[in-house]
Amino acid sequence: MPLSDAGAAVCAAAVLDALGGRDNVLSIGNCMTRLRVRLRDPAAVDEAGLRAAGAAGVLRRADGEVHIVIGPSVRPLAREMETLVK
Repeated sequence: MPLSDAGAAVCAAAVLDALGGRDNVLSIGNCMTRLRVRLRDPAAVDEAGLRAAGAAGVLRRADGEVHIVIGPSVRPLAREMETLVK
């Protein structure tokens, strides 16, 4: 289900909180269904919080990048998160 602008804003705030806050985020990107986030401290990620925010899954890469499976609504979420971390 596509996220409205308001839905993306609420979801982005919850995801950002579950990632350890804006100071923990180094970069944000996305592909077709995943939010790709590079973090200062990947151990700060609250996977249960990400799932509560709507994530279908969470993958932790060895290089410290975290992939959050969102689905086709990932683009508005990524844009909103970029706004929040600036």
